[in-house]
Amino acid sequence: MGRSFENRKASMAKTQGAKTKVYSKYGKEIYVCAKNGGGDPDSNLALRQLITKAKKDQVPTHVIDKAIDKAAGGGGEDYENTRYEGFGPGGCMVIIDCLTDNTNRTIKDVRQAFTKTDSKIGAPGSAIHMFDHQAVFQFEGEDEEAVLEALMMADVDVADIECEDGIITVLAAHTEFFKTKTALNETYPDLELKVEEITYVPQTSVTVTGDDIPLFEKFLNMLDDSDDVQEVYHNATVEGEA
Repeated sequence: MGRSFENRKASMAKTQGAKTKVYSKYGKEIYVCAKNGGGDPDSNLALRQLITKAKKDQVPTHVIDKAIDKAAGGGGEDYENTRYEGFGPGGCMVIIDCLTDNTNRTIKDVRQAFTKTDSKIGAPGSAIHMFDHQAVFQFEGEDEEAVLEALMMADVDVADIECEDGIITVLAAHTEFFKTKTALNETYPDLELKVEEITYVPQTSVTVTGDDIPLFEKFLNMLDDSDDVQEVYHNATVEGEA
């Protein structure tokens, strides 16, 4: 599979305006995570991972601290997680994860993205069965066999490991995230992880071609414009893109 898993998630933050939206989305997610599990990253592993991910996406420290402080103050907004699934342009499968304080607003935004791009929103479970919920790690390296041996010695449930263009990709069960990270860090103390996240990896891919390409781009842009949409996963590969 190599690095093709990168195709499954909408790109983010190419302009300052887009960066501001990314900061807002991270701030909301960190706030909810800290409110539910506590604001100490040492005892709230989910928060620790979220902060690490935010920093990799260049979210400023003051945005992170403000969200944690807001959660510690009590009160505030009540957000809930919602998920929508369906079929995007070209017949690709899509999972849309949202965090919202107004479900009516959120479903309106999501439904509009589907209807205005000749796509079809589906019932719960209509797309997710074609994705694997996995932990993904990426780092520079050449010897995937040595990495696999180290992970097996640590009793990590490895789903796949490959090396492509000097980049090693490790996929493991999502429940093995911290176990996998610990094993990698202990085996390679100076290791710099380029990717470390729990995500949805498509089992198969669909190539989007012709007139469906601009529709697909419009679809992703409309979802990215919604402040309630946190993550968009899909199994599309756009024709002509690597």
